[in-house]
Amino acid sequence: MPTTPSLYDLDAMQLADLLDGQPRYRLDQVWQGLYKHSLFPDEISNVPKALRETLIQRAPMALTEVTKSVSDKGDTTKWLWRLTDGSVVETVLMLYPDRATVCVSTQAGCAMACGFCATGQAGFERNLTAGEIVEQLMRAQRAAEGRRVSNIVYMGMGEPMANFDRMWASVNKIHGDVGISARHLTISTVGIIPGIKRLTEESLPVNLAVSLHAANDTLRDELVPINKRYPLDDLAAACAEYVKVTRRRLSLEWALIADTNDRDSDARELADYARSLGAHINLIPLNPTPGYPVMGTPPQRVNRFVTLLTDMGANATVRRTRGTEIDAACGQLAAGRPTNTLVPITISRAARQDQ
Repeated sequence: MPTTPSLYDLDAMQLADLLDGQPRYRLDQVWQGLYKHSLFPDEISNVPKALRETLIQRAPMALTEVTKSVSDKGDTTKWLWRLTDGSVVETVLMLYPDRATVCVSTQAGCAMACGFCATGQAGFERNLTAGEIVEQLMRAQRAAEGRRVSNIVYMGMGEPMANFDRMWASVNKIHGDVGISARHLTISTVGIIPGIKRLTEESLPVNLAVSLHAANDTLRDELVPINKRYPLDDLAAACAEYVKVTRRRLSLEWALIADTNDRDSDARELADYARSLGAHINLIPLNPTPGYPVMGTPPQRVNRFVTLLTDMGANATVRRTRGTEIDAACGQLAAGRPTNTLVPITISRAARQDQ
């Protein structure tokens, strides 16, 4: 972890201490500049130059741009950032006609080891601070071409529930200081039940998305290894309580992998699991990842799978893939590391036949 807090790690009281004796209106000007106008300290022109220099010296920014990649005719941008200790993370901005969405990372790397995910195969380095998470949003907002970022998804590098305290501190900042409603904040998890329980107890009713990928324990143990600790029945119970308390709809993420979790039997299991929770299913044909030989489900089979789900009374849609050619799509973030060293998954015969 960094030894000193970055600019966006500071709360209002800490910033006031740093400004050391400045009148209250100066604090308000700086705070508005940072959080409402997405300005860097040297751009806050309504405060004296000496005060701007104090900010720069005493509260440095956390992220340095290493690379910036653009695809989808300019509508998708991915940044590779270097943190002050040399760790690297990625952030994705997706522009739509009437809004913008930012996908933020919560960890450098990931310890969940899902074999079809480039981030999981890259390994874990460290948790991000709340300020490092918030700064990703503020930098992306500057590139949103006049559109206000209205949706934040914690689906970048890392498992948010494994960094809960700092993740939730960033949620509070984004909600309270940036002004983005809890209804537009989504936390994604592979199924860390203690984190889901903590989320249920918090005061802000954010959205919850569970990366499911298999609806029987034998297959999910192989695709999502944390399932061995938090199996599907226990996960369903935690999600049901979340839905009951928050009254928010649950989302289930399902990366469609050819001949692995896209069979008719998989659709039946998924439909049963989703209906019991009143959940919405997001189907995502597996994005290509060098080093992982299993392919995403072809379009014709995707169409059959979603038809099977809807015929069985499940609510399902196919997510439009964005940023595939710049490795910015779901499961591709690896913070610039070469991904040709990924360890391929071999699905066991038991998992294939346990239907």
